Amino acid sequence: MYLSYKIIFLLFLCISSAKSQDPLGEFCNKNTNISIGGKLSTNIDKLLAELALKTPSTSFIATSYGKDQEKVYGLAQCRGDINTQDCSNCIQDATRQIRQRCPNQADARIWYDYCFLRYSNKSFIADVDTSFGIFYFNVENVTDPEDFNKKLGALMDQIRGEAVMHKEKGIGKGKSMLSPFVTLYALVQCTRDLSEINCAQCLAIAVNNFSTFCNNRKGCRVLYSSCYVRYELYPFFFPLDPTKTKPSNVRKLIVYP
Repeated sequence: MYLSYKIIFLLFLCISSAKSQDPLGEFCNKNTNISIGGKLSTNIDKLLAELALKTPSTSFIATSYGKDQEKVYGLAQCRGDINTQDCSNCIQDATRQIRQRCPNQADARIWYDYCFLRYSNKSFIADVDTSFGIFYFNVENVTDPEDFNKKLGALMDQIRGEAVMHKEKGIGKGKSMLSPFVTLYALVQCTRDLSEINCAQCLAIAVNNFSTFCNNRKGCRVLYSSCYVRYELYPFFFPLDPTKTKPSNVRKLIVYP
């Protein structure tokens, strides 16, 4: 069984290398160092093989592998608006990159535009986790903050209500006209292991950080281990408008509790 998992895992790594993308960020818990080649490390590789194999069909999986002290828990999820092939490509990249970037850790997470993956030797399934955050924000400010924040708040309330119901893979997305020439786009998503109330809690924490890290900014992304929130003044979720392009003036922050 281990040999078959190993072959499958190596196959995914070879395929993914052809379409590798840079992750948005990663977290390697330095307090969970393990020995490479040990039982726990081997179980992580087996778990990653399962995540890579099974996630694309439903765009989500939460599972575990091993027993007792060597048991590891894993979760992988793709953004709810992408297709199966893009999901597969993203998860394959994630399984390869997370082991390269966090080779000695039993607790690791990695974020991409299209997917998120994590594993740990401690159970985290169904728990809200906002202990580590990554923030991207546009360095430019909007011209009419009062009107912008009013419409952003209304749009976020609408799509957060969609996300907590789990009917659309835990995703909520929408847009709002700021003017005849400017449209606000927003998307939120929780990991699908969360209950409705836990999803709502995570999204509330993420959105409340707008005023601290992204106040009056033209764009913002909040990446937590349990939810994802983003807004922009250009379309970034599918179906895309090919006439619009995204700006390059974006900055990144990493926030610890």
